[in-house]
Amino acid sequence: MSAAAWSWCGAALLLAVVAASLPYWLPDLVVALRVRIFALVNGDEGIPVPGKLVGTDDFKRIYADPAANGRSRGAALSDLFWYWLAPGPQVHQEHLEPGPRYDDVARTTRRTIARLRKDEWDELVTRCAAQQLGRLGAADRAGKARRVRLRDAMMPVWASIYYEVVFDEPCPPHVRDMIVANADDVVSALKCTRLRHMSRRDRLTRYLRGKIASGAVPHGLPATLTEQEQAFYLQGTYFNTAVVQMSEAMAHLLLAIAARPGLQQQLRDGLTGEGTQGAAQLDRVIDETLRVYPLFGVAHRITTADIALGEAAIPSGSVLLFNYPAYHHSGSPDAAEFDPDRWLREHPEHLHHIPFGISANRPCPARGIAPLTMRVAAAEVLRRYALTTSAGHTRSLPNRGPCLLTPIDAQRPVPRRPTARLAMLRLRDRWEDVWRSLVQLVLGTYMVWDARRLQLCRSYFAAQEAEQ
Repeated sequence: MSAAAWSWCGAALLLAVVAASLPYWLPDLVVALRVRIFALVNGDEGIPVPGKLVGTDDFKRIYADPAANGRSRGAALSDLFWYWLAPGPQVHQEHLEPGPRYDDVARTTRRTIARLRKDEWDELVTRCAAQQLGRLGAADRAGKARRVRLRDAMMPVWASIYYEVVFDEPCPPHVRDMIVANADDVVSALKCTRLRHMSRRDRLTRYLRGKIASGAVPHGLPATLTEQEQAFYLQGTYFNTAVVQMSEAMAHLLLAIAARPGLQQQLRDGLTGEGTQGAAQLDRVIDETLRVYPLFGVAHRITTADIALGEAAIPSGSVLLFNYPAYHHSGSPDAAEFDPDRWLREHPEHLHHIPFGISANRPCPARGIAPLTMRVAAAEVLRRYALTTSAGHTRSLPNRGPCLLTPIDAQRPVPRRPTARLAMLRLRDRWEDVWRSLVQLVLGTYMVWDARRLQLCRSYFAAQEAEQ
């Protein structure tokens, strides 16, 4: 063979090696580049917590400080979050500044959620989960493993649940689909895998406006909001945030269980037996899932007064960036590892674990009911399906939780692991990471730039000041 031929062969081999290795290095490189571009577009804003100025020991104290109560006004980051979490970002509960309107909205949300007793929540979640899993089961082929995206499979469950919480009636299928389309649009934009589809947003807003006008909300709405703002409130609180966060939480939980066959079998045995051991173990798995894969990434707060910090102070007007994953994964050498048994060895107060925020500073209104409802929904899944996965599991979960569900046969309660399909799932997931990371780079850059251009938050407060 000639030298030229050898040269061509060498080049082809090198290209083949580079191409085959793309899933192992390109996604991380693109993510790092995307983060850098976000920083360049948004500017170097904010004080990381924990970080050089505020350590993990002061995390909760600073978070709970009464002066760390500003939410939107004065932070460039607010433009981006208002853009992603529209509609009505100015009345989204998480965006409202402290004051009478926030108190009214937060009180209404707590009252609506607390209306149901524990047994009523159990019945509601069991019924809605069984209906959705029944729809999945109807498509099963002779007990074969079915590939699903766990987040997508869970969204109709929580859309139906929270529709019934709000309207006190079963959710019509076409409305469920409309809520799911809206919620998927929101979370996909947040993860930069898709641009916002405002037509989906507006369609749901119009539907909610019509329900309010007809008097179909039996449990009251915030009195300080206009009818249009009340529609935005329902959409943002229940049909954006609640549906998205609960679907994400369930995807994380089920993916963690699917990756650990031994743990899954223990849970299934415990749930089908007598006593409370199975439920207690599942509760530990839920706690550990929310600790290792917190639903919140970074929560930003704007200080409305100086906050003492040793001999120095955090000045008023500072943007504090509370990093949940960094805090949860600190405190011990193995804090980033998934180990539900740590909840048997350590006291909960000694763990860095605030999945629903701090009670003194805008805690999640569903903090008392979310773990309970997750347990009920997970138990329904485990009774019907064996879960297996080989997909990557990260906190941001941009792959939506690929998983194989195999129906459990009474004659063969433990199906064989679909080894060949798991290998294909792993390969597919890694190559999707390559394409997805490039999509996130392009779409994320555009949306950050567009949010900066529109300045939804700054324009809103500027208009308020002009009216005064």
